[in-house]
Amino acid sequence: MEAANHINSTRVPIYPAYSTGTLGRHLARRLVEIGATDVFSVPGDFNLTLLDHLVAEPELNLIGCCNELNAGYAADGYARAKGVGVCVVTFTVGGLSVINAIAGAYSENLPVICIVGGPNTNDFGTNRILHHTIGLPDFSQELRCFQTVTCAQAVVNNLDEAHELIDTAISIALKESKPAYISISCNLPSIPHSTFAGEPVPFFLAPMVSNQLALEAAVEATAEFLNNVVKPVIVGGPKLRAAKAQKAFVELADASGYPIAVMPSGKGLVPEHHPHFIGTYWGAVSTSFVGEIVESADAYVFVGPIFNDYSSVGYSLLIKKEKAIMVQPNVVTIANGPTFGYVYMADFLRALAKKLKENSTALENYRRIFVPPGNPLKSKKYEPLRVNILFKHIQEMLDGDTAVIAENGDSGFNCQKLRLPENCGYEFQMQYGSIGWSVGATLGYAQAAKNKRVIACIGDGSFQVTAQDISTMIRCGQRTIIFLINNGGYTAEVEIHDGPYNVIKNWDYTGLVDAIHNGEGKCWTAKVKTESELTEAIATMTGAQKDSLCFIEIFVHKHDTSKELLEWGSRVSAANFRPPNPQ
Repeated sequence: MEAANHINSTRVPIYPAYSTGTLGRHLARRLVEIGATDVFSVPGDFNLTLLDHLVAEPELNLIGCCNELNAGYAADGYARAKGVGVCVVTFTVGGLSVINAIAGAYSENLPVICIVGGPNTNDFGTNRILHHTIGLPDFSQELRCFQTVTCAQAVVNNLDEAHELIDTAISIALKESKPAYISISCNLPSIPHSTFAGEPVPFFLAPMVSNQLALEAAVEATAEFLNNVVKPVIVGGPKLRAAKAQKAFVELADASGYPIAVMPSGKGLVPEHHPHFIGTYWGAVSTSFVGEIVESADAYVFVGPIFNDYSSVGYSLLIKKEKAIMVQPNVVTIANGPTFGYVYMADFLRALAKKLKENSTALENYRRIFVPPGNPLKSKKYEPLRVNILFKHIQEMLDGDTAVIAENGDSGFNCQKLRLPENCGYEFQMQYGSIGWSVGATLGYAQAAKNKRVIACIGDGSFQVTAQDISTMIRCGQRTIIFLINNGGYTAEVEIHDGPYNVIKNWDYTGLVDAIHNGEGKCWTAKVKTESELTEAIATMTGAQKDSLCFIEIFVHKHDTSKELLEWGSRVSAANFRPPNPQ
């Protein structure tokens, strides 16, 4: 032993005996502590040593993805189910590939930790040119790109600061519910250092507390406003998740007696089995009678909304500021009156629930005028399958042990009309709207929510963007059901503005998935053209193939779209192509 030490002493530094902890082990333990027990990665030479430490952590599962974009989408889907997601890529060539997914997570208020294997510490400031870069000696390009789509950035090229930089970036991401970027020099993960000696101090986030005086003032002003109107309503939005206020929202709904609706981007965050739930508020394309009830109300409480051109149907909502109370994660604005800051949403909703007089007038009006939507026309024996028939059957498949992932496009519009049973999950990327998001998100969500069977509805155009990671789903043993809706192109874009660019090359989608399957793992595919074939396929998926990944290619007519898409498309088109204002 002494001889070995003597031989190596000139090449390997000798560290104190107590200093056996490393940056790589510390990071792996931190990821386990915050709940990210699955990490989505693509290996590259700058992150390989770091990946060794993640693999060595017994409570961590490293999942290799086919490309960085899908790894980022998977971390996005995982964060939706688990509260935080993690992806690991390599410097610049990997970082700039994953950045679109990180931007999507930022827009959707999801804490995704993006970890990048960075250059060797000895290369910083040397004027050297590295591979995987754009050929300049400036290594800050990747960092500058990530600064615009993350809430915190840490460049770890010094072990003395590593502990603080990593914990700070993770803490800010979890507090703000936004992505963080952490770059770790490739030669640091395995070097022992005194700051990582022994067991790490447990990770802890101090709870965020409202300004008590501002909270009381906001509640008093809101209660006075709402207790003096006739038919108020509540509408839940997508920031309910970031504010962790879903239970408080239900408390307000229970106490107030008001009808509750959900914005399309917030679907899945509001309990649709609640007795006061009336449906989706989406302006002109709202579910039956919901638009009329919300827009005719004399007060509306929007909880965590995001109003953009898509959610407002081309800026056509008939909402008036003087009737609106806007509750954001840490700000409350009352009509044309005051705004109260440092008032956290959950605190506000719970306190308001105790001050409101029960008022069910708008709910009674809804029940008075409501007429159930008609059933789709019964299909004939050999009639080609219609989309409304497909979604009638998907509705019947839903229960508390399922979750729906809705791709952007007509799949998203049809999924909006599904009524979610208690505990049925639902995810949709409305703000960012990146086509192909759903494939990676399905991988990540299913890995996080293993108690649920995920049902993903994906258009053929979107699937072509990110199809490869079907292989990762099979390798992970997932039992997801994917309905691939083959209508020959980008149908949502057709309804906004048609052209030859919206027609795509048709694939043999089940043939592709069979080739990816290649006899390894459990996977079952089928082509469906009629209702009877669909019924048979569903029986197989829920019976003999209930433990397999099931991929069903659904053939429908290119113009078989939801009526909501037709209306929405024309309004968004009008907003997109309105002429410049006169100068």
